[in-house]
Amino acid sequence: MTQSIRLIGIDPGLRRTGWGVIDCRGTGISYIADGTETSDAQLSLAERLLQLHERLAAVLGEWQPDEAAVEQTFVNKGASSTLKLGHARGIALLVPAQSGILVAEYAPNLVKKSVVGVGHADKAQIRAMVGVLLPRCQPDSEDSADALAVAITHAHHRGRRELARQIEAAG
Repeated sequence: MTQSIRLIGIDPGLRRTGWGVIDCRGTGISYIADGTETSDAQLSLAERLLQLHERLAAVLGEWQPDEAAVEQTFVNKGASSTLKLGHARGIALLVPAQSGILVAEYAPNLVKKSVVGVGHADKAQIRAMVGVLLPRCQPDSEDSADALAVAITHAHHRGRRELARQIEAAG
């Protein structure tokens, strides 16, 4: 029998960070949980990043994922927005790494293509397909739906990543 692997997908953002947890057994996936963590806009950047760190650490502590996947940064219109997203993304990469969890990264277009079938899908299409692929879930936000899409993408691509890692280690 194939062992179940618990995966967490993270859609980072300074205002809202979505997360979604699924179990993967062979080619099958099942919904476990999702949520959205917010930071207090009245606090300093450092305090908001600390909030995000503490809240993601609590999520990982509660759901005990075996692997994590984080959506890569895309360039926003404003440099300041892109930089803030980069800070939040750094926390999203750091928290699972601190727990000794393998962290994979996926480009937004690959996530959309993996879940919807096209690389330029909108958030409503992503949310709808996440609902089709994980019928028991009702994401609490677009951010958590995106995070579940990241987890689904990792479930589909993790075998290739593991094979590539083994080949690289062997040779």
